[in-house]
Amino acid sequence: MEPTAGPVLYRQLQLWDPSLESGQEEEEEEEETSELVVPDPRRPQDSSRDEAGGLPGAWARLVAALLLLAVGFSLAVRQLPAGSAAPPPSGHSHHPGVYHHGGVVSPAATCSHLGRELLVAGGNVVDAGVGAALCLAVVHPHATGLGATFWGLFHNSTSGSSTALTPGPARTLAPGLGLPSALPALRLLHAHFGRLPWPRLLVGPASLAQDGFLVDTALAGALAARSTEGLCPLLCHADGTPLGPGARATNPKLAAVLRGAAVAPTPDLAGDALLSLLARDLGLRGPSPGPRPTLEPALQLPMPQGILSTTPSPSAGPELLARVEAALRSGGPSPDPCLLVPRAPVTPGSGVLATIDSSGSVLLLTSSLNSSFGSGHLSPSTGILLSDLVAESTSGGWACPLVLHGGSDDTEADVLGLVASGNPVVARVTTRALLSRLAGPQAQAQQQQQGPTQSPSICGQGTLLQVAAHAEHAHVSSVPSGCCTFQGF
Repeated sequence: MEPTAGPVLYRQLQLWDPSLESGQEEEEEEEETSELVVPDPRRPQDSSRDEAGGLPGAWARLVAALLLLAVGFSLAVRQLPAGSAAPPPSGHSHHPGVYHHGGVVSPAATCSHLGRELLVAGGNVVDAGVGAALCLAVVHPHATGLGATFWGLFHNSTSGSSTALTPGPARTLAPGLGLPSALPALRLLHAHFGRLPWPRLLVGPASLAQDGFLVDTALAGALAARSTEGLCPLLCHADGTPLGPGARATNPKLAAVLRGAAVAPTPDLAGDALLSLLARDLGLRGPSPGPRPTLEPALQLPMPQGILSTTPSPSAGPELLARVEAALRSGGPSPDPCLLVPRAPVTPGSGVLATIDSSGSVLLLTSSLNSSFGSGHLSPSTGILLSDLVAESTSGGWACPLVLHGGSDDTEADVLGLVASGNPVVARVTTRALLSRLAGPQAQAQQQQQGPTQSPSICGQGTLLQVAAHAEHAHVSSVPSGCCTFQGF
């Protein structure tokens, strides 16, 4: 479901801060409302007058109310242009990507919508983010999945604390095949910070895997860029050609894994059950569980604008903090990271998503298969593509989600979150994006006037997601703007 181009409508709250909207919008809303509720001068004001006319007072009041309703409806109809639908007089509108309660942004419209549904159902940003991540594991197997490695950063606006999700050291399931840790990592995150029951988060992803999902342009492009060897019949037509945009794909084996994970009593058991199936496919004795995903305090850097939080080593978080600190000391502009990136075409095997609520709680998730479709090895018993992120690989050099919060200065956002994917210089890219935001609108406009340049956020290879909480509203966006879908309420 793609976001509409028109404004997003909300019901007006009883306690509404007029400063959140411009004076012009307030005047327009007040004018609309006054025209619809102004009393009709012909309406009887005295029940005794009704009785004098021969009608009981109750019937007279009913007739008067119907007349007033008819007059108000007539006025409202005359205000509407032909073929248009006006917002309710008690509503107010925002630009797309601005929400009063919370928002989700991800590379797949289906998963952004699923995350929004979890928010509407009473879930928090962790529920929405974990549910969307499980959805992406189904519909974007080229970039993420249950065979991927996950890093995450959660900022709790209530406590003011930031927590990092770390996957533990990369381990090998078999030569060239990484040991999956996605299920225990996401379950661990939800067990500590989620609100909805764990099985609720798996209903949507399991249904997509069982009943089918439509191949989007991102998945179709990744399929077209590589051989389908190892991916059939999951992502192929009967003749062996790859599925194109709009084709329907199913993965009933993955649906069974998700349903089993929904009833597993602990994160460890969910991961162990999956490892047993994978070992059977590979003819291996069950691998030892080894190090588990963990939750750790985030690395932090105090700044004049607030506190900067990111993930610890072996992610790229320490490099990010070092670069930000050096840039603040020098006071000079950050060098363009895109000049350092090789221009060879790259199909990144990583995915990102972000969720935020209007209070400033944020969840940023980034995952990787190390390359597009990972190892290309499809487990027949589980429907999972295993990664080629093995011990010799850089296990977290692509991960450095960032949250800036608690600033006393007049910054653009009370809470800011950035997460980038698919880039070999992700720390440099994220640093430049942060410094650009801190520079303010005038500096950003001046930079744009210098002429068209390569976007510093993607370097032609990846995605940058931006979320912020400001003035009791949640803001979500992406660079490039058309790469991802955001939804909220």
